[in-house]
Order: sequence, then structure tokens, then C-alpha cells
Amino acid sequence: MPNLTHQQVCINLAVQNLSASQAFFTALGYSFNADYTNDKAACLILNENTFAMLLQPEFFNQFAPAGLSSQGNEVLIALSLPDRAAVHEVINKALAAGASCFSDPIDHGFMFQHSFKDLDGHVWEYFCMEGTL
Repeated sequence: MPNLTHQQVCINLAVQNLSASQAFFTALGYSFNADYTNDKAACLILNENTFAMLLQPEFFNQFAPAGLSSQGNEVLIALSLPDRAAVHEVINKALAAGASCFSDPIDHGFMFQHSFKDLDGHVWEYFCMEGTL
């Protein structure tokens, strides 16, 4: 079987209010790639090779002909941070910027996690590990 490694990862998320979503993620400390941002979409930079494309619903539906699901969460976006303090910091910023808590912090011993729902109900989980994945 070939080794499937990817140069970039793009997560596509539908958002109801693109400018509000951009303001929300900017408040958390993220930035956007202006080359791939317009009135239909915004390219949220998660790291140098990982992005979340925030798409107006009509634009999202051009890529997903079946349309948006209303059955609940389809994906939990999990992002690593170096330590618990960083996890708490981003969760606190998100809650202050209008997010809602998705779950209480969980300490698994080898991993600590905490998560929020953004303005559109997408779940963002932040975690730190004792080792690496």
C-alpha cells in the first residue's frame, strides 16, 4: 500500500455570516489568507499546511450537492496545543468571542482536551498530549 501523505489539509465548513465568523476567529488569534478570501469564502490559516475554508451556504452547496446536514455534528475538529494553559487560553477566548462550551474539560492522563462550538455550531476541540500521535 502506498504511503499517503498530504501536502495540505483543507476543512470546508459552511457559515451563516462570513464576516462574523472571520471576526470570531480573529479574536482567537487566527489569521486569513487574503488570496483565497472573498465575499463567498474565507481561508482560515490553522498552520502553514492546514486550513479551514469558511464558506457561505450557497457556495458550500456547490461543492456538496447533497446540501448541509441538519442531523447534528458531522465532524469534530481537533487541534493540538503545547500544554494545558494554551488549551484553556483558546477556550476562554472563544467563549468570550461568542462560542458556547461543547463539553467540560477532560483529563485522560495522557491527553487533556476541551472544546467549544463556534458561531455556526461547528465543534473545535483543543488538546495537548504527553507524547505525540
